[in-house]
Amino acid sequence: MEHTLQVMALVVAAFGTAVLSAVAGFGGGVLLLPVFVAVLGTRDAVAVLTVAQLASNGSRVWFNRAEVDRRLVGIFAIGAVPAAAAGALLFATAPLPALTRLVGVFLLGMVVWRRWKPHAARLDDTSFAAVGAVSGFGSALVGSVGPMVAPFFLARGLLRGAYIGTEAASAVVMHLTKLVVFGAAAVLTASSALIGLALAPAGTAGAWVGKKIVDRLPAHVFVIVVEIGLIVSGLLLAVTGG
Repeated sequence: MEHTLQVMALVVAAFGTAVLSAVAGFGGGVLLLPVFVAVLGTRDAVAVLTVAQLASNGSRVWFNRAEVDRRLVGIFAIGAVPAAAAGALLFATAPLPALTRLVGVFLLGMVVWRRWKPHAARLDDTSFAAVGAVSGFGSALVGSVGPMVAPFFLARGLLRGAYIGTEAASAVVMHLTKLVVFGAAAVLTASSALIGLALAPAGTAGAWVGKKIVDRLPAHVFVIVVEIGLIVSGLLLAVTGG
């Protein structure tokens, strides 16, 4: 009975956070991580989260495939792939709670920055690749840093489906890299992979529902939703430490 309730909790959490991610472009991993840690333990939680997020982000890419900025994804990947690999190798000994709190504080600072200097976060291609590197490294250590990159994607003028799909495609690149390294380092076990795959249908369904919602949001409302998500995610990470 207890096992059944745990499975149900994971499925419901995967669906709900996939809806949120499909609307705001992030937040799913941030909110899923505490649930996974409570049920699976920290080490397995990050591995399972990576598999689950790969499915959820992949679905968001597919539902928004016509609007994905492939060039920007490629620039992001230049930094993200090697950094994600390096971060995954350090995962076994990293102080995860401290790093997670640091990301939370960064997110809150980014909201203030966007309001103070709305265009300050717009970066050239070289700097955007550097954002990919920081994101890839952080994602490997704390499971998900989707909210951290949100202001940089928004600053490139991406909105609605273009933002959702492009950010998701960038996340897919990071998650695939992490899975390869996790598998080689025996962090990703067969049971962890199966749990993550089992949650894939819930993530896909949530992404589809979220896509229907985001298509109806006015542009200014969309940006407000994203910034509210940044604040909530930042507070959650800063207070709980994941």
